[in-house]
Amino acid sequence: QVQLVESGGGLAQPGGSLRLSCAASGFTFSNYAMAWARQAPGKGLEWMCGISFDGRVPYYADSVKGRFTISRVNAKNTLYLQMNSLKPEDTAVYYCHVKLSRDYWGQGTQVTVSS
Repeated sequence: QVQLVESGGGLAQPGGSLRLSCAASGFTFSNYAMAWARQAPGKGLEWMCGISFDGRVPYYADSVKGRFTISRVNAKNTLYLQMNSLKPEDTAVYYCHVKLSRDYWGQGTQVTVSS
């Protein structure tokens, strides 16, 4: 059974940092690209960043480029998102994603950026 479990969300001040984790199980993590997406209140899903199966090729949406860093540790079956220079508009539920025979999503973790 494929499971993706996000953690690390919470409240941060503008300019602050948070690190999200996504623990994966039920599939061979090291064989698949992974991604992070988010959904802000009242808005649609936004793809933010992804990373190749081996961690060598990250890619970012313009909205987070230079502030967020995606990484993975295949030995731990874990995906990470380091978020720096947070802005109020980063407030959203953050999801990790993998596409196997279909799309799989975690339950999400709430990130709130507010002073």
